[in-house]
Amino acid sequence: MIHPKYRTLLEQQEQLLSRKNEVDSSFYNGIYQRYQYPVITRHHVPLHWRFDLNKNSNPHFMERLGINATLNPGAIYFKGKYIIVVRTEGLDRKSFFALAESDNGIDGFRFTRKPLVWDDIDAEETNQYDMRLVQHEDGWIYGIYCSERKDPEAPAFDTSSAIAQAGLVRTRDLIRWERLPNISTNSPQQRNVVLHPEFVGGQYAFYTRPQDGFISTGSGGGIAFGLCEDILNPVIHEEIIIDERKYHTVYEVKNGQGPAPIKTDRGWIHIAHGVRNTAAGLRYVLYTFATDLHDPARIIAKPGGHFIAPYDDERVGDVSNVIFCNGAVVNEKGEVFIYYASSDTRCHVATTTLEQLVDYTFNTPADPYRSLDCASQRGHLIEQNERLLQKQ
Repeated sequence: MIHPKYRTLLEQQEQLLSRKNEVDSSFYNGIYQRYQYPVITRHHVPLHWRFDLNKNSNPHFMERLGINATLNPGAIYFKGKYIIVVRTEGLDRKSFFALAESDNGIDGFRFTRKPLVWDDIDAEETNQYDMRLVQHEDGWIYGIYCSERKDPEAPAFDTSSAIAQAGLVRTRDLIRWERLPNISTNSPQQRNVVLHPEFVGGQYAFYTRPQDGFISTGSGGGIAFGLCEDILNPVIHEEIIIDERKYHTVYEVKNGQGPAPIKTDRGWIHIAHGVRNTAAGLRYVLYTFATDLHDPARIIAKPGGHFIAPYDDERVGDVSNVIFCNGAVVNEKGEVFIYYASSDTRCHVATTTLEQLVDYTFNTPADPYRSLDCASQRGHLIEQNERLLQKQ
């Protein structure tokens, strides 16, 4: 017998799932639109994923397998639907992947089926998270995620040191998933690995983020580019840094590729995350750059500063002052949907167009890297605008 409390909670949840999401009119920058509500929160997770509905075995209708957060979604536009693969974190801290879909990409997201599973080929893998979904020209949809395990070299008293590698799965229908070997590089740790959607010189191309430690990059210099001949034996022999970390920027401590780059007539546009130190801890933001259409390892444009940063309530959560993105899609109208998480807690969407994204990336001034030069750069804009205003 189903517990009577279930029907009450289901009606309340349905109000949340069917709520319309409107553009946040209080925010404007001409680059993208923010929305009033997150697209996915822990309250969107189906009740029967969290509660034992049986009145006999759960007389007090307790949440047996609770959800702590829904964050860092990969994304794909598939058969006319906007689909995100959500890092869904239980109260036990372990994350799993779950698909949610929407007809319009800004509201109405609902979880589908069950959490994703595949052949367990790695007994040491403890946690998995932050999947990038990539529709490759070879016909497969690939998912690359962070595969985490305990560091076997850590002292017995150290139960927090970890090793991260890039796990690899693929599917054709988002239902049946095939687990492939982890991506192998010469770096001790790998996170934020992304597959380029097209072959480069007949090979699979990857954006990697080499680092020495689980948290610190150490000698890792930034976002790297590498090639692999065989996706079934994914070995990258050489990683070439294409986007370096740099002192006193939004990406001075760490940076990493977000979703797969977006192809435009001007070049490949990349959405990356940058990390800097503050007195309150690390601050994560997004920034963009563009690479050459025929040589995706060569940067041809890079606006200064951040693209998206935590805003208002987005600043607060499990890990505050963080924006992270590993999913973006473009529909047949050239509309761009950027899915991001705020403070490791909830998922949002920002929308723009290919035209706006190209304009921003190619026409926004680059970072001069010094305060006096930044002041001069802004002064030139002011003088230009004052001359224009005087003509009115």
